[in-house]
Amino acid sequence: MADQAEIRLLLVDDEASLREPLADYLARQGFVVEQATDAAKARAILAAEHKPDLVLLDIMMPGEDGLSLCRHLIEARQLPVIFLTARGEATDRIVGLEIGADDYVVKPFEPRELVARIRSVLRRTARQLHVPQEDALYEFEGWQLDPLKRRLVDPEGTVVPISSAEFRLLTAFLDHPRQVLDRDRLLDMVQGREAHLFDRAVDNQVSRLRRKMETDSRDPKLIQTVWGGGYRLAADVRRVAQETA
Repeated sequence: MADQAEIRLLLVDDEASLREPLADYLARQGFVVEQATDAAKARAILAAEHKPDLVLLDIMMPGEDGLSLCRHLIEARQLPVIFLTARGEATDRIVGLEIGADDYVVKPFEPRELVARIRSVLRRTARQLHVPQEDALYEFEGWQLDPLKRRLVDPEGTVVPISSAEFRLLTAFLDHPRQVLDRDRLLDMVQGREAHLFDRAVDNQVSRLRRKMETDSRDPKLIQTVWGGGYRLAADVRRVAQETA
């Protein structure tokens, strides 16, 4: 991970009374902060500026809401996202986790807590992106996953798009093949903190992976349910070196 002085944040929130003081606080902590008042301005900044290391994103905004923008940030740009939201209900948190957000902070919040969350997400992202120089690719049952590019290829050679949340979940399975992983352990691996309160998020992400990877998602052969125990990747996994030109 880069030095903190080099960490770029994009703060997207239409509430100036929160956004501007928070941006000032984060800048004093050594972050480089770009501000956007809505999703349209955030998209314009992303098209014109350097890619941020992390996005702080409000859910309720005029025009395109934060959930829609979050899908774009994760699936198209593979950026880590922390939601800043006044919605404290469990359902809204579950939706955020299911989309693939890395964390959420409910307003009003303590800025020091947000900084700790930012650092935690960036550390976790750095660990996920760090792989050995050799044996970097995962191969299993004809499938291949490149963890650096987050690129999943099926046995026919077709690239299968996956979200950041799906990538993290699949990597957890690939790092523990043929092991039963319960929901709490999976959530600790892919989300961190107290996300174990929302184990439905794991079930939905598993279902999404199955729809993309199984011949019949109703009768899964690759990602199996272990009743009362969790899930298991029923495949042998090997790491193979990247081919160099």
